[in-house]
Amino acid sequence: MRSDLIPPSPTAEDYAAQLAANADESLFQATDPIAVFGDWLAEARASEPNDSNAMALATVDREGMPDCRMVLLKDVGPDGFTFYSNRESAKGRQLEAQPRAALLFHWKSLRRQVRVRGRIEPVTAAEADAYFASRARESRIGAWASDQSRPIDSRAALQARVAEAEQRFDGQENPPRPERWTGWRLVPEAIEFWRDRPFRLHDRLRFTREGEGWRRERLQP
Repeated sequence: MRSDLIPPSPTAEDYAAQLAANADESLFQATDPIAVFGDWLAEARASEPNDSNAMALATVDREGMPDCRMVLLKDVGPDGFTFYSNRESAKGRQLEAQPRAALLFHWKSLRRQVRVRGRIEPVTAAEADAYFASRARESRIGAWASDQSRPIDSRAALQARVAEAEQRFDGQENPPRPERWTGWRLVPEAIEFWRDRPFRLHDRLRFTREGEGWRRERLQP
């Protein structure tokens, strides 16, 4: 056991320094969770050291075993939260087998997090094409070279596959999107906002889909 690696619980003095943080009660009058998320993401973009759009994506495989990894949010709006990857990856196979998932955004600089749960739907080919075309050429070559989630002998073997893909698309500034590379949209059924408050008396606000609108509930910490 290495309990010495675990930070100690905050003291009263530590909490006193953050009494004013996340204290605005107007949050609990909000009616549109997507708008609140947009505001929080904008604040995170200004304060996080990198990847403010990073989110944990939790899925379940055919046997019911949960899985989780970090991915990047690439679009958000009333229709849901959109991300992209390889359809043949572990996450892609799991999303096909069980088209429901959960997301978690954690912004340490703001002491906030957002949890999202809902069903999964694929993006259109046009959406996938448009986002793929926006990526760096090297990233597009990498999408052709990598059989994501499959074993490989060495880094050198991966670099050899990249070289083969480079040769295949030599002279093409815009390599096309591989059919296996696509995106998904999580259509939210529940969105919960969490703010750190002193002495673990945190703020929690949950929105649950109700017809065309949302039901709002304040939760105990």
